[in-house]
This record gives sequence, structure tokens and C-alpha cells, in this order.
Amino acid sequence: MNKKIQTRNAPEPIGPYSQAIESNGVIYCCGQIAIDPNTNTFCNVSVEEQTKRVCENLSAVLESAGVSLDNVVKTTCYLINSNDFAAFNEVYSQYFTSSPARSCVYVKELPKGALVEIDAIANS
Repeated sequence: MNKKIQTRNAPEPIGPYSQAIESNGVIYCCGQIAIDPNTNTFCNVSVEEQTKRVCENLSAVLESAGVSLDNVVKTTCYLINSNDFAAFNEVYSQYFTSSPARSCVYVKELPKGALVEIDAIANS
């Protein structure tokens, strides 16, 4: 049976999806962009600040499922600009200290003009 994961400490979904779903001991987190859950506004700041907000949002979702970023086994990261990779990596590595498997792709556009989006898969 699937369990919907929901927390007020991360942004509400902006579409018809859940913040995360737990299925058979695996937590699938939706992609997060830099939306402040307290104000529900997009943080249109540097890639470093956006990455920090995204990681904090993912952490909040996982905490509501009873786990942490250390339980993440795979992330997919989306960046708008390849020149942001080093700055993104600097912040990302501070949060994902367990070095999960990762894909990082460059895309033309992200919701709300975001510079970065990350989704994650974790074990419960």
C-alpha cells in the first residue's frame, strides 16, 4: 500500500502530485525548487541559495517520513546553466554527505524560472 507523505515544513505541491510517496519501504520525493514553505514564495536568488532551499525542502519531506538525507540512495538534479555546476556541487555536497547515486542534467527551463531542481529516492 502506498502512503502519501505530507509536511507543512516544505512547499505545497503546485500541481496534482504529492510531496512524496512511500511504497514498499522506498520513499519517492517529488522535485523541489526553491520555494519558501513559510511564505509559499519562490526564492529568486543565486544558485547557491536556491540549492540550499531545495535541500532544506527535501530534508523536511524526508523528516516527515521518519528518515533523513542520509537515507537517500538516488537523486536527479536539474540545472539551467552548466556554469552553475561547481557552485551547485559545493552546496549539494554539504547536505548529501552520504554521496548517493546521482544524475545531473541541464534543462532549458524549470518551473517559476528556477535555476535548480532536485528529486530524491530514499529508503525508509
